[in-house]
Amino acid sequence: MSKEKHTHPFEKVLSVSKENIALELRDFPDLPWTDFLLNPRRLRGSDFLMRWSQGVWSENRLIEAVNQTEKYFAIPYGPSGTAPTDDVRAFELYFERLEEAGLGKIKRPDLLVFKKSDEPEVKKLLESVGGIQELPFTLEEKLKPLLGKAVIAVECENSLWKSKKMPDYATEFSPQKRLGGKLGLKKVAVLPTIIIKEEDRLPLKGWQEQNGVKIHLWHVFYDQAFGISFDEAERLIAEGLIQPTIQTFQAPGGATTKKAIYKTYYRYAYPLGDAVEEPTLVSDSVEDRNGHILPYVKFHGGKLVLNKEAIKVLDSIT
Repeated sequence: MSKEKHTHPFEKVLSVSKENIALELRDFPDLPWTDFLLNPRRLRGSDFLMRWSQGVWSENRLIEAVNQTEKYFAIPYGPSGTAPTDDVRAFELYFERLEEAGLGKIKRPDLLVFKKSDEPEVKKLLESVGGIQELPFTLEEKLKPLLGKAVIAVECENSLWKSKKMPDYATEFSPQKRLGGKLGLKKVAVLPTIIIKEEDRLPLKGWQEQNGVKIHLWHVFYDQAFGISFDEAERLIAEGLIQPTIQTFQAPGGATTKKAIYKTYYRYAYPLGDAVEEPTLVSDSVEDRNGHILPYVKFHGGKLVLNKEAIKVLDSIT
């Protein structure tokens, strides 16, 4: 759907769907964004900083939830998960390095999940390549021993919703004309979904086939999380049960791109985890080189516990 030849990885990871850009800071004066030079791509608004911190928060909650089980542990694998988490400038420089290394176009899942019993060997393999932070800069051919130990790989998404309060959370499926009479929900239904971008489908499929590690899609909401295997999501798409939605995404530099995404109803997924401690929303800010302050809101804390059904899914794979 995109006409872009290549989107810089920094721009891509921070792109925000325009329907989610809804924050208004009424107590602050207008800021001259054209002068706001945090980095060469000109971070223009709080939405992009929120997207950055929200992604970091959700991946950390998932890693913690897996690590709290007695059977499994998780590590960040894709560049967004191993990048710096407390400094947006360091975050941007990290992706500059990735681009300079010629690895900016490579699509890798965000997390890897391993058996707890393999942890000592996995740690040795990580040390041999320079640690977790060096994984995105290491050719995958050198990571074959590590990938050979993985139970699954995980592609992470997150949404700023309390999923159980979404209007169509409990709505039952019914025959839909747009689905050729197959069961589903109205096109405008608002309920928890597991999202995958059209532009990611082929790269993820190729990665899965090349490395022999099954990919699962894990989507975190404020109060719970859901998971589905990549293969099952592909089956639902192939059978026409889940159809594409066209959305406009905006990058920090201001460029907009129309992209197709697939929203898989949570009813097709397995319950991944439940929030036993809710996060708090805290204020933060960054300052540009001219002294301008850009405020934003981020999640802090909270705790997610992996569901028994999710552990059964991992058990069935091992």
